[in-house]
Amino acid sequence: MSTDRSYDDLIETTLSSETVFHGRVFDTIVKKVRLSDGRTSGREIVKHNGGACILPVDDDLNCYMVRQFRSPFEKILLEVPAGKLEIGEDPRVCAIRELHEETGFEAEEVIDLGRMVCSPGYDSEVIGLFAARGLRFVGEMPDDGEFLKCEKIPLKELVRMADDGEIEDSKTMLCIYKTVRRLGLEF
Repeated sequence: MSTDRSYDDLIETTLSSETVFHGRVFDTIVKKVRLSDGRTSGREIVKHNGGACILPVDDDLNCYMVRQFRSPFEKILLEVPAGKLEIGEDPRVCAIRELHEETGFEAEEVIDLGRMVCSPGYDSEVIGLFAARGLRFVGEMPDDGEFLKCEKIPLKELVRMADDGEIEDSKTMLCIYKTVRRLGLEF
């Protein structure tokens, strides 16, 4: 194990970059890079604008989660309310919007839980993580073509579900665990 704190020998230099696909949700870029040892290699990158998610927690420690069909996995997943960022949008603003659209709640307090780099080997997506407290129901406003069901589940039960593998979505698990720590809870 090296004790050298210089990481310069890990840096790759981009020699060329080409967008080979431009989509509504992401672009795909193919890069040619020079490795630190002088050899060249290729990189395929999904360029994503990012997203935000939020775990709404009421005064009785119940959370409001969404179930929706996820096409890549051909099944319904349980997740925290979440959505993609508009270009230049602040993740907190996105999280607050998704909280309202998907659950019908507004929050007195929005707690910043940090960011999550989703899959750094090929994807540029970064998700802002938040928790919401002081909930007030004002009515749902789902996006056109978005079909989901909101469920109230105790936070303690969500921790068990994440621990037991019933929750598979990484942003959801991280939001649950970070919220428990931030609130100083132990289950």
